[in-house]
Amino acid sequence: MKLVVCILCILCCVIGSATSVVAFDTVTSQSHLSDLLDDDYDSEDDFGDDFDSEDDFDDDFTTISDPLEPLNRVFFEFNDVIYEWVLSPVTDGYIWAIPRELRESIGHFFFNLASPVRFLNFVLQGEFKQSGVVLGRFLINSTLGVYGLVDTAYLEFDIEPRRADFGQTLGRWGVGNGIYICWPMVGPSSIRDTVGLVVDAYTHPIPYFHDNVALDISYYTSHKLNVLSLNPTVYDDLKRFALDPYVASRQAYYDYRKAVVESRSQ
Repeated sequence: MKLVVCILCILCCVIGSATSVVAFDTVTSQSHLSDLLDDDYDSEDDFGDDFDSEDDFDDDFTTISDPLEPLNRVFFEFNDVIYEWVLSPVTDGYIWAIPRELRESIGHFFFNLASPVRFLNFVLQGEFKQSGVVLGRFLINSTLGVYGLVDTAYLEFDIEPRRADFGQTLGRWGVGNGIYICWPMVGPSSIRDTVGLVVDAYTHPIPYFHDNVALDISYYTSHKLNVLSLNPTVYDDLKRFALDPYVASRQAYYDYRKAVVESRSQ
């Protein structure tokens, strides 16, 4: 039994490190690549005008402080090895065994179960309208949506999902990122979001229904594996196209979390 728990722990942590890079897909889809392909950039003069000094570029570019970069790079490489040798084969097998439609339903189920976390964070942020939306979606999907397996709130009532976490809440309270941390077997984070992750874990309802650590790990592992199975190429694309995957992952994480904190519609 202890061996099974250890294996589940490893899978759980590794999956967390890989799925955190899903943010890269969100960030790149909202990037300014379309601007660079616009007609305004069809001449060298226009291009040069926009980038005529390094100071202009530096003013527009922001990133997270990373004083632990040498250590973080070691952990990043470690996580990458675990991903290649363990997580990627497991994900491929999961995708082969479970049809996408069923994996999407499983994703809806997990998302619905975490509604109390989002509800509480919206309340703490003073976003009472959004917390009401989360509560309404939870009631609709838990009943008409067959325990959340179907997102009936969106399909039938056009109520879009809302996302909130305690890291976001701290950011909206004015708490800064702190330094960047690439946790071994967890992945990209910051001081603020690490605290947020711990708090959200304690406000998730699942642990309060039982006293079984193995079951908690199984739940978290299944959730993260399912998320990754719906976005299986994101991490591979990051490594394929980035000149420095570590820097790309760090920047994607920073940009994504910055957008989450600043957006009023998450």
